[in-house]
Amino acid sequence: MKAFTQQNIKTLGITVFILIVLNVLGSLYFHRFDLTKDKRYTLSETSLNIVKQVQNPLSIKIYMQGDLPADFRRLQQETKQLLEEFQAYNNHIVFEFVDPLENKDESMDLIKSLYQKGLTPINITVDDKGKQSRAMVFPWAVAVYNNKEVNIPLLKNRMGASTEQKVMGSIQHLEYSIADAINKITKDKQKKVAIIKGNGEINEIHIAKMLMQIRESYYIGPFTLDSVSKSPTGTLEALKKYDLAIISKPTETFSDEEKQVLDQFIMNGGKTLWLIDQVAADMDSLYNQSGATLAYPRDLNLNDMFFKYGFRINPDLVKDEYGTPIKLATGEQGSATQYQEFKWKYAPEVYPTSSHPIVKNLGGIKFDFASPIDTLKNGIKKTVLLQSSQYSKIIGTPAEINLDIVNEKTTPQEYVDKGDLPLSVLLEGSFHSAFENRVLPFKEGSFLAKGKPTKMIVISDGDLAKNQLDKNRMPVELGYDQRTGKLYDNKDFMMNCINYLLDDTGLINIRSKDLDLPLLDKDKVSDNYSRTQFITIGLPILILLIFGLAFTYIRKRKYSK
Repeated sequence: MKAFTQQNIKTLGITVFILIVLNVLGSLYFHRFDLTKDKRYTLSETSLNIVKQVQNPLSIKIYMQGDLPADFRRLQQETKQLLEEFQAYNNHIVFEFVDPLENKDESMDLIKSLYQKGLTPINITVDDKGKQSRAMVFPWAVAVYNNKEVNIPLLKNRMGASTEQKVMGSIQHLEYSIADAINKITKDKQKKVAIIKGNGEINEIHIAKMLMQIRESYYIGPFTLDSVSKSPTGTLEALKKYDLAIISKPTETFSDEEKQVLDQFIMNGGKTLWLIDQVAADMDSLYNQSGATLAYPRDLNLNDMFFKYGFRINPDLVKDEYGTPIKLATGEQGSATQYQEFKWKYAPEVYPTSSHPIVKNLGGIKFDFASPIDTLKNGIKKTVLLQSSQYSKIIGTPAEINLDIVNEKTTPQEYVDKGDLPLSVLLEGSFHSAFENRVLPFKEGSFLAKGKPTKMIVISDGDLAKNQLDKNRMPVELGYDQRTGKLYDNKDFMMNCINYLLDDTGLINIRSKDLDLPLLDKDKVSDNYSRTQFITIGLPILILLIFGLAFTYIRKRKYSK
């Protein structure tokens, strides 16, 4: 008995010693184990670097609590688990889940304040075995740090997708959404973005949503080229202080002096984002009695620059069978005008096929009167980011554009070897100046014939970054079409372009992270509901019952002798 007691004491002592050693090692070395196949809870290197920026308390309030539909309970759980990962690496991060509908007396005031912050709820139909009900959900979070506040969208809207598909897509982007918000609220702005003015560029109110999004992460300001005529060198020196120049839908010809300023900005390593309409055409000019307009080439005097850089935007239009919908009046019923939805082939809905981080995992992007881009061999690396579908072709200009095209009947044979036309191209490398071996429009002592390594993105549609205006002349979300109520991924594409050009590539790589999230087949579940219920609930009880009866029977036999 003594030997047995000594052995127990010895075992206990060894166990306590091992536990003490493990605790000491655990306090010295930090590591978390992610046993999921796709490592969905392992934070990327970019996220870990962003977490290190948090030096003071950062509070995150998530408005998804209470009686949620099943799909949103999963989104809530995934959000909680991911935030726990962020918190594990920095205890300054604290979070809480709030039910905005919990207190009926206070819920209306809270909902109103959330609306004012831009946190709009979604109303969904919950289908539970044939029984349908309506539910309001706020898929939003708010982060607060050093008296600064930023909204975190937790639900990614995808056109034509079911609620379950939207939730799965949102889980894919959760790490990006949270990391991006923390980065915005903790990181000091450093890069500067110039919005080029002076050549009939698009009005600021029509790109307001893009500008607001840029302003959250970068310094931004209008930069007019009007001063070039008086002080070209001074204008160039001022532009060199910016990191990125955005040229959005110019409609007036550039002078050679203005071109030299932009050219030397690029030669000195400046990044550029070109949104160019090479053809004059827009939807507003179609809404007249004839329902037609003339599309004609627009001369911006930029072709020689573009050719030198390695691309050409042709003065043609792309007609694509994968057009976005438009609503047209088809008649009247009583005093009400009847509308019908048609496909508008001059406004392609482009789905990215490239695996480049800028476009990976993006949904449909809406173009409007786009032109095809040709790439030329000149030693510059070129990546086609977006292209039309295989059922598209080129329409030469000048040409009449008529609304009657919505009734046109076509066959696949009409598009053989004509589609897949580039609409957006990324160019990277050391460009040669457009004024190399030419007489300079103005003298410049620091002229560079070959530039420093840089990047530019070309988009052959000036309206891709254009937001619509509501009845009160206020900008609506970029990518949202009020006529059809559809939301496209234009905003995400534009911000990915800007982040990539400004070397903020880490966040883009988080966005393109792949997670294995299989969807539940609801029809299969419904068909096998009783059997599944028996296997998951009834079978374990039956096994316990059989085991209990068998154990009781064996025990009786053993001790009854």
